[in-house]
Amino acid sequence: MKLYYMKHLFTLFFLITLGCVQAQTITGSVTDAVTEQAIVGATVRWLNSQTGTVTDSAGRFSLSGQGMLQVSFVGYQTLTVRARERFFTVALIPDTKELQTVEVVGRVAKDYNSEYSFSATKIAALNKHIPQSISTVTKELIADRQAFQLADAVKLVSGVIPSSYYNQYAIRGISQNEEGQIINGMRTRQYYFLQPLTANIERVEVLKGPASASFSSVDPGGSINLVTKKPLAVRRNEVSLSVGSFSTLRGTLDFTGPLNDKKTLLYRLNGAYQQARSYRDLVGNQSFLLSPSFSYIPNTKTALNAELIYSNMNGNLDRGQPIFGAVAGVTDLNSTPISLNLGAPNDFFRSKELIMMGNLAHKFNDRISLNMAYMKQTWTENLQEHRTTNAFGVDLTGQPVQSLAAMQFVQRQQYWNVDNLSSYLNFDGNTGAIQHKLLIGYDLNRWQKLKGGGQNAARGYLLKDESVAASFVVANAANYQTQTVAGVTIPKPNVPHFDLANPTYTIRNVEDYVLNVRTALQPALTTTKAIYIQDQLTWHNLILLLGLRQEWYEDITNFNAPNPITVNKSALLPRLGITYALTPQVNVYGTYLRGYQPQSNTVTLLPVAAPTGSTFDPLESDLKEVGLKADLFGNRVHVTSAIYEINQRNLLMNANDPANPDLLVTRGAERSRGFELDLAGYLTPNWQINASYSFIDAIIVNDREASLIGARKQNTPRHSGNLWTRYNFSSNSALSDLGVGLGVQYSDSKIPWFSRAFEVPAYTLLDMAVYYTPQRSNVQVALNVNNLTNRTYWIGAQNYLRLFPGAPRTTMLTLTYRF
Repeated sequence: MKLYYMKHLFTLFFLITLGCVQAQTITGSVTDAVTEQAIVGATVRWLNSQTGTVTDSAGRFSLSGQGMLQVSFVGYQTLTVRARERFFTVALIPDTKELQTVEVVGRVAKDYNSEYSFSATKIAALNKHIPQSISTVTKELIADRQAFQLADAVKLVSGVIPSSYYNQYAIRGISQNEEGQIINGMRTRQYYFLQPLTANIERVEVLKGPASASFSSVDPGGSINLVTKKPLAVRRNEVSLSVGSFSTLRGTLDFTGPLNDKKTLLYRLNGAYQQARSYRDLVGNQSFLLSPSFSYIPNTKTALNAELIYSNMNGNLDRGQPIFGAVAGVTDLNSTPISLNLGAPNDFFRSKELIMMGNLAHKFNDRISLNMAYMKQTWTENLQEHRTTNAFGVDLTGQPVQSLAAMQFVQRQQYWNVDNLSSYLNFDGNTGAIQHKLLIGYDLNRWQKLKGGGQNAARGYLLKDESVAASFVVANAANYQTQTVAGVTIPKPNVPHFDLANPTYTIRNVEDYVLNVRTALQPALTTTKAIYIQDQLTWHNLILLLGLRQEWYEDITNFNAPNPITVNKSALLPRLGITYALTPQVNVYGTYLRGYQPQSNTVTLLPVAAPTGSTFDPLESDLKEVGLKADLFGNRVHVTSAIYEINQRNLLMNANDPANPDLLVTRGAERSRGFELDLAGYLTPNWQINASYSFIDAIIVNDREASLIGARKQNTPRHSGNLWTRYNFSSNSALSDLGVGLGVQYSDSKIPWFSRAFEVPAYTLLDMAVYYTPQRSNVQVALNVNNLTNRTYWIGAQNYLRLFPGAPRTTMLTLTYRF
């Protein structure tokens, strides 16, 4: 009897013990094996079972049971490990071998470096394998720097120099000629006053040199490609609120995740709103951005993505700071305050943009795939402004009065449509030991100026018969109306001069002006078609990139209107690049590229006839470049360095003629040589860095003015550099909740665009940030302070009446919540 009870007691004890073992809780965390950063949303489940969980905002998980765990996350190699009784860490290795053929699902890494690009070669390629310098600003760097607009982001890239306050830059000493921007590898068009927001941007890629092998009509210095945020297969939500200097109020949101249990339908929603004034008088803006996107991935062969970008900006244009003319040959940049603005309180600039994009990626088999993308863009502009004619007013003897800025009043409306189609087939195969990635494609870009656009202007001087003269003629001084300003008798202007010695801002009555220039913006259609073939050949440590692109260009002024003017051009563009792996971590490369931009009546705001009565010659360029790309410190830090030479011919430039402000002239040729260095990554698991340096020797090789031949190129500093670093204190430190950021920016002196009478001086700026992230919370508070020492500086200048001063000390306080 006793044996019977003992037997059942033992059985009961065994079952209880077994139940306790089966019910034990396994806890752990999932991190990136390279950066050691926590991975949020990783899937953790029992092997050969559907029972599992996902990691939380700190990368941690908790799961009941025992056996083998399978840990996976998009962009990482799946790992199987044995569960342990105590807390343990699983380190996932990034999977860079299998990339999407086109970007449909978002990037999961969270650092200052992006290892790949789809746009540079239109194949899924690691940057280290691309024989071209590519600089990237990721969304993490954008967020840490609070770079809300594109200009704040690209200033971190080597060799990218802002030309003004607008979406206009010089890259490697070569000024942008193309208006608009490239989004996801497809060209948009909008006048360069529009400064894009970055709330929906995953990364900003700057492809150095003429990328005509990849895009139509691109700038010789480089192309700025904005890669938008795509949906993720894991749920991530983030909202932020910011307040800052100059009455800045800002809010953003970023929601993403799957819409079904199978994670075949994904979504992302990005939005941003800003209301801000400025350190510049009368300047302010309201900006609104909304961008939803969806990805459908029904199987491993097919992926679809669709997204919309709606952008609405209301504010006014900032044409820069005017200063007094030189006194005894000496220019005083501080002769007026940096806040001084020539505009009027009732000026405005309203811009509305809508972009819809869709792309399809389909694998027929392991060797053949198809990629297609389409973009539709509409853009409208409504402008009213007072601005200088780029000249001082004159007295009755025709001599400049260097305290009076000659003014004009401008009204403008425009309506543009853009269609883009990109389609190509990829073929992967082998010829013996040589691996091929062959691409055959067709591109179509169609840009249309719609009917109804026009520009009115009031400028010049009033005659006694109430008519208007375009400019003042001393010989006919008796025919002009006159007035006295500051004790000087001057011909009376159509639009009153701006008195630099006595600036006043009154609401202008535009009915007081004689609109003596009324111009309809002729409807126009510009179409570019291209077919191309490209092959990336890999043989052991050697990668050879060969490409050939044939473009056909047609430009029709007065499209669907009387007296149409049609221009047709074509070009054959080669590409040659070679990359050699010295070691698994170090590649060297060389490349040769040609650039081509047709130039006709529609490349400018107002149609301008070529001097010969025909069309302008195309802008042609070429690039020769050698460089090195390396992954250092266990692949945590990525370095790119390059030496290059760019030549361009047949440049169109504004003649800087006050009597004819839209007149263009041709500059024969320019050459830019230089060296640049970009570095990004983790020095330690808690310490990130982004740094760049650029040396540019850019000169005018040929010009209609013989005195300029050999002269230094405008708006180009010989030396420039940027550094930004963020350090997060370790979890066992007394400062474990804190992170600090430090930035340094240096720019050498520059020559103004339309005057060589003075230089824009060099400057060095210091920036800093403090980040507070309480442990086991989803909140971050960040305080960014830019221009810490409150340095007065100018990012560039055009002439005495148009300087572009940089911002004084500014602060931004941001609260971010992730859930």
